[in-house]
Amino acid sequence: MMKPHLSTLSLLFLLQVSLTTANSATLSTDITALKALKAAVKPSTIPPSSCLDSWDFSSDPCSLPRLTHFICGLTCSPDSSRVVSITLDSQGYSGTLTPLVSELTQLVILDLGQNSFYGTIPPSLSSLNLLKSLSLRTNAFSGSLPSTIGNLKSLQELDLSGNSLSGHLPNTLFSLSKLTRLDLSFNNFSGQLPKLPPNLQALAIKANSLSGPISKSSFDGLTQLETVELSANSLAGVLKGWFFQLPSLQQVNLANNSLTGVEIWKPDKDYSELVAVDLGFNKIEGYLPVNFSEYPVLASLSLRYNRLRGPIPLEFSQKGTLKRLYLDGNYLTGTPPPGFFAGAGGVAGSFGDNCLRACPTSSQLCLPSQKPGSVCKQMYDRKRGRSH
Repeated sequence: MMKPHLSTLSLLFLLQVSLTTANSATLSTDITALKALKAAVKPSTIPPSSCLDSWDFSSDPCSLPRLTHFICGLTCSPDSSRVVSITLDSQGYSGTLTPLVSELTQLVILDLGQNSFYGTIPPSLSSLNLLKSLSLRTNAFSGSLPSTIGNLKSLQELDLSGNSLSGHLPNTLFSLSKLTRLDLSFNNFSGQLPKLPPNLQALAIKANSLSGPISKSSFDGLTQLETVELSANSLAGVLKGWFFQLPSLQQVNLANNSLTGVEIWKPDKDYSELVAVDLGFNKIEGYLPVNFSEYPVLASLSLRYNRLRGPIPLEFSQKGTLKRLYLDGNYLTGTPPPGFFAGAGGVAGSFGDNCLRACPTSSQLCLPSQKPGSVCKQMYDRKRGRSH
């Protein structure tokens, strides 16, 4: 007896059902989290044709092809069952970040940057064990950075810049062992720097209210750190010689702080990748650190508007790699080395607003003009008075 065969129509029907099932398999908890994320955003701030506007839950979020619903803002796993990335467009979405986002346990990227999200960062985010990149930059988040942030063991990039976050930075930051980029700039963080993550390559916490000295314990073991951007804080004390010995350091900006001194050791084993240093607008006293001239590829140095005195070291004028040198706004004396004014294509910058003699007024380096003699005399009389 022959087995009954399926008609072509039946085969097409079964194929359609199987495809629908395969394309409608987003995990229910993921759908719940997505619904909560959209519900926490004020509807009046979701413009037509935006990503969130296309999040219509009459369709399965991960169902393919996404031609009319869920056209952007999220990415799903290859089997269309889990949400692995949320990257919202910059539309000015205003609302809070729902704690239920923690239900998206396969999430690798969360980017809500350049919108108007507000409220606190939910501590429940810490359960996203696979999260590699978290960006909440340029929003209006407030409150402290949850100490549970240290539980994000897979995190490689953290950008919370441009918010209204405050309080001390949690010591648990050190636990982010895979973190390479950290940007907390333009917030209201205060207190001292904690111990930093060991594999950090780029550190940016400018324009906050950090205070206290720059401690060796914060930077201990950071062998891969390339850029440090800590300008516009209230960091104080003496920047010790170990700092510029960090082996991968390339760019440093500590301008607009309250540093009172700087120790510069010669580079370790005559090797350094240091290219640019900005220590301008501090309260650094003493003589210009001649050892900066020993850094083999240093191209840009700013020590402008500090309280430095004494001559400009001859070695600075003999350093071929140096292309930008800003020393204006100090109390430097003597005659600047003539090598700065010989030939074309030399150093750009400024030696103005000092106490220098015979700085050629024909050179842009000597602008603006030097301080009045009475101001310089007062400064040096005060120094002599302190030394007696």
